[in-house]
Amino acid sequence: MILIKTILGNIGDPEWAARLSAAESDLLEIDQWEAQKSRFRKATAKGVEIAVSIDRGTHIRDGDVLLWDAKALSALVARIELRDVMIVHLGDLMSLVPEVAMRTCVELGHAMGNQHWPALVKGNLVYVPLTVDRKVMASVMNTHRFEGVHFEFVAGREVVPYLAPHESRRLFGAAEGPVHSHTHESYAGVEAETGRVYGHPPTHVHTHPGAAAQRHPPPATAGSAHDHRE
Repeated sequence: MILIKTILGNIGDPEWAARLSAAESDLLEIDQWEAQKSRFRKATAKGVEIAVSIDRGTHIRDGDVLLWDAKALSALVARIELRDVMIVHLGDLMSLVPEVAMRTCVELGHAMGNQHWPALVKGNLVYVPLTVDRKVMASVMNTHRFEGVHFEFVAGREVVPYLAPHESRRLFGAAEGPVHSHTHESYAGVEAETGRVYGHPPTHVHTHPGAAAQRHPPPATAGSAHDHRE
């Protein structure tokens, strides 16, 4: 077993990118919850047993270089699977009268709070990690029909480059635990007045191991808040 006590760098750094371009890399594939831990054991993609024991408060980021052998030109790189993110766009609220814009923001915050959705606000964007199925989150947004607001779903990996490290940790470390729960879609419903998701009996709950500086909007398929996302 190989013990890792420090993070050497990240493939996003030009120096490491140049080194690894001609090297053979193994991957330590972890989910967003394991990335928050400072101590854990895991096998790499090639079957090498690894023990991570880094300083408490240190978090592994996607692309971190954990091992480097200059003679053998081999490296171990962290690969983090991040859950999808719903991005809520608030920019169009600027064209509305202040009273309407403020009311919409309060209603949006109330609806998200009712669903216990963690959120990160940056500029005129609200990032919400998926804690339930896309269709359920879209149903909540569509039920409320927030004026001047539209949303889209993107892969978590596409969002990370637009966030500072502490923002990324807040966003992807904010959801509840390494499992998610949902009701069978055929029994899921949304209250017309509040948008709160509920399950008609009989309700079956599943748990699944693992996770199934803004200059330009992150790449994604944009859509109106009145459109369902598949």
